[in-house]
Amino acid sequence: MQDQAAQGQLPGQDHDDPNLWLEEVASDEALAWVRERNAESEQELTARPSYAALRTRLKTILDSKERIPYVGRHNGLFYNFWRDAEHPRGIWRRTTLDSYREAEPQWETVLDLDLLARDEDENWVWAGVSTLKPDGMRALVSLSRGGGDAHVVREFDLASRQFVAGGFTLPEAKSSTAWIDIDTLFVATDFGEGSMTSSGYPRIVKEWKRGTPLEAAATVYEAEPDDLSASAWHDPTPGYEHDFVQRQIGFYSSEMFLRRGGRLVKLPKPDDANAFTVRDQVVVELRSDWTTGTTTWPQGSLLAMDFERFMAGEQAFEALFTPSPTMSLDGVSATRSTILLTILDKVKNRIVELTRSGQYWRTRDIATPGMGALGISSVDEFDSDQYFLTVTDFLTPSTLYLCEAGSASVSNARQPLKAMPAFFDASPFTVKQFAAKSKDGTMVPYFVVIGKDAQPDGNSPTLLYGYGGFEVSLTPFYSGITGAAWLEQGGVYVLANIRGGGEFGPRWHQGALKDKRQNAFDDFIAVAQDLIRRNITSPQHLGIMGGSNGGLLVGAVLTQRPDLFNGVVCQVPLLDMRRYHQLLAGASWMGEYGDPDDPAEWDVIRKYSPYQNVSAEKQYPRVFFTTSTRDDRVHPGHARKMAARMREQGHDVLYWENTEGGHAGAANNEQTATMWALTYTFLLMQLKR
Repeated sequence: MQDQAAQGQLPGQDHDDPNLWLEEVASDEALAWVRERNAESEQELTARPSYAALRTRLKTILDSKERIPYVGRHNGLFYNFWRDAEHPRGIWRRTTLDSYREAEPQWETVLDLDLLARDEDENWVWAGVSTLKPDGMRALVSLSRGGGDAHVVREFDLASRQFVAGGFTLPEAKSSTAWIDIDTLFVATDFGEGSMTSSGYPRIVKEWKRGTPLEAAATVYEAEPDDLSASAWHDPTPGYEHDFVQRQIGFYSSEMFLRRGGRLVKLPKPDDANAFTVRDQVVVELRSDWTTGTTTWPQGSLLAMDFERFMAGEQAFEALFTPSPTMSLDGVSATRSTILLTILDKVKNRIVELTRSGQYWRTRDIATPGMGALGISSVDEFDSDQYFLTVTDFLTPSTLYLCEAGSASVSNARQPLKAMPAFFDASPFTVKQFAAKSKDGTMVPYFVVIGKDAQPDGNSPTLLYGYGGFEVSLTPFYSGITGAAWLEQGGVYVLANIRGGGEFGPRWHQGALKDKRQNAFDDFIAVAQDLIRRNITSPQHLGIMGGSNGGLLVGAVLTQRPDLFNGVVCQVPLLDMRRYHQLLAGASWMGEYGDPDDPAEWDVIRKYSPYQNVSAEKQYPRVFFTTSTRDDRVHPGHARKMAARMREQGHDVLYWENTEGGHAGAANNEQTATMWALTYTFLLMQLKR
């Protein structure tokens, strides 16, 4: 065998990869292959006796008018984007708070996406909106063709409920826009050759004045071609207005600049820390230890001090939050006069309220109903101390409360607004929390949702879900889909809090970063083995599921311990880690996985990259791959090539690719119902035997 390194070729570089043609997303040959695979999967799975009824039920859940219509306030009205059977693409609508409190609010339609798509003959998918704050009557509406990350931007008038003729408009691109004032925007978009980074995001920020062509916009900042991206925004807090520019160097490193008097002044923060302003304060969230003067602040801390003094070089911080081995910061939200912290304590949420008192912060814990996951969002951070609180867990439908920060009375502070109906009967089930010992001795917590009468005989069909990356925490959640399609069918649901996530702060994430990636896989394997040891299930009845980075997780575990499972669902995955950085947004994730072009880093990556490690000599559980043609974040070529290689090696796999939907895998409720009905039909077929 010839020495590959001597030829300038890295081991596993796959110059002779016979499946590279499947990376041509829209080629006739590749799409013909996709149609063949889709037909095979649909023919088998839709023929199962339970499929049609399950899909109908899931569609009913997704279209239910009793779901909570989550809202955001702007200029005194409460806005919501809503999809149901009558509005498959969705409507953007608004109401008053008094009406929202009613069981059936009176909604005013602002924009009907189904009508717009019909009139313009476009496959529009809602991609979000940015209103002119604090109380302007203009908005920037983002619309995606088919659900990808790339979108068009069009200015919209909230008073007339019409797009603004001759207003701000951007063609389809992965753009970043922000209002400065009614006549001025920050714009980062595809300005032409050389204006995008190697990750496929904008690297140039410009200031665009109304009535001028985009080509005439003044350049504010240029990032480097190998950076991740550049962006800018305006903080419109009355009395504390600031303009900021951010150079996103990598996924976890950035430089931030204050734009003042036509100059950019760099904020003196660590590159791996996040910073933002709350009125006169700068708030800094640390990913690593930081020494200021004689004080060393531990990673995961949240610090605050006067912004102007900070910009003058002072470092007189006060700690708003300091982590512990079992406690981490899960979220930060600000109201007019408080900062609200969502804290994870042993993977369960609690809320802390911080109020400025003179030169110091006063702290108090906020009593909340339930012991599950809590979500907070301010109603109007400029003009109100109200905030929305969402309370949920695996078996309790989500409830939305309107709360008042600073209120001395709990009864006055929290008023129930909306509650999701029970989409499945939760009474037969219970939730347990266990911990598994990983290969290196680390204890890894996980939740188990199981029937109260389940017998420890190893026969329960069990679905183990994980993610393990990008500091994303997995917390309890209520899902009518999971309940109806899995729990009610006799299944056990397991949520693993493996390293790579953010459940215990930056250290938990960094425990599976780059050369430590195998720890995430070992943690997931340890949870599977612990489930088997406890006789909750057995390999014949145990399946795994994950999407995106979680797709890499289940792909790696599939190739390393195929003996532990009997079914794998691998969704919108990364699988070819030799080429991931060359496909779509992949280069932006090298801070997470490493650089395959660096021989030392590739030596680590190649040991777990699923596409390079799957073998014709091994027996694997059956796999169901799902992805989307319109996913412009994680390339569908990952799933296509892995399915093709496994088929070539003689393994039994199913593959299904939605032609719309972006990274979410589906663009509307119709497609979502089909995707999940196929998925759970596959799992029941494999595990409930």
